[in-house]
Amino acid sequence: MLVSAQEMLEKAVAGHYAIGAFNLNNLEWTKAVLKGAQESNAPVIVQVSEGAGKYMGGFKTIADLVKDLIESQGITVPVALHLDHGTYAGCQKCIKAGFSSIMFDGSSLPFEENEAKTRELVAACKALGMSIEAEVGAIGGEEDGVVGMGECADPDECKKIADLGVTMLAAGIGNIHGVYPEGWPGLRFDVLEAIKAKTGDMPLVLHGGSGIPDEMVQQAIRNGVAKINVNTECQIAFAKATRAYIEAGKDQKGKGFDPRKLLADGTQAITDMVKYKIEVFGSKDKA
Repeated sequence: MLVSAQEMLEKAVAGHYAIGAFNLNNLEWTKAVLKGAQESNAPVIVQVSEGAGKYMGGFKTIADLVKDLIESQGITVPVALHLDHGTYAGCQKCIKAGFSSIMFDGSSLPFEENEAKTRELVAACKALGMSIEAEVGAIGGEEDGVVGMGECADPDECKKIADLGVTMLAAGIGNIHGVYPEGWPGLRFDVLEAIKAKTGDMPLVLHGGSGIPDEMVQQAIRNGVAKINVNTECQIAFAKATRAYIEAGKDQKGKGFDPRKLLADGTQAITDMVKYKIEVFGSKDKA
């Protein structure tokens, strides 16, 4: 069964580790992420963007898929199903579809509107036992059409959103979605420390977790980050392994490629990436 992310995040804060949040794109990715978490005995957050939700057939389809795979694959570690960078309307759809967690990304809205909509969604999630993530200070780069320039969050605004009762808070600290450009100056730990001072034990979220040096990630964890999003590195690993299979010419004697075999190496590459990231985040054997 699916669980709220609240308990796993509270344990992560207390234990000074982070929960991996891995984006899904299809059946193979979903199986791969769950397998990696199970083999690592680690709690995990599986998440979809609204774009991936449309691609995979809708939020209800995704919720049913994840629930069925948990049962059929014998997954015993805690699993939260989360909406990544959700609009207000998208959050409402995921609440109805049976997700156990949502992210409302109101960072592009005027702060007062972000605050008002977050307050409303906090009440809805609390009534259903769901966890909710909010965002202050847009994350750099682009993800499914959501563009941010990477500005740093205002610690006072972070406190106002945290005080609404959200489960976790994504705050921009110079992090970027996608591949980090050459010359990227790194995370702003001074901003992270200021946010932490204002928000106390609130689990903080690091988006754009792909490509940040491991030691920098671990320093962020020591400074209060308890959820780290990973997508791009899984995409790269999947593409590289699948491309190698095609370039090896492993078709069926001119009949084309068996899709189950074609995607097998890429699927395993995602599982391996999940297990690696869980080690870096310190969440192995924390289920």
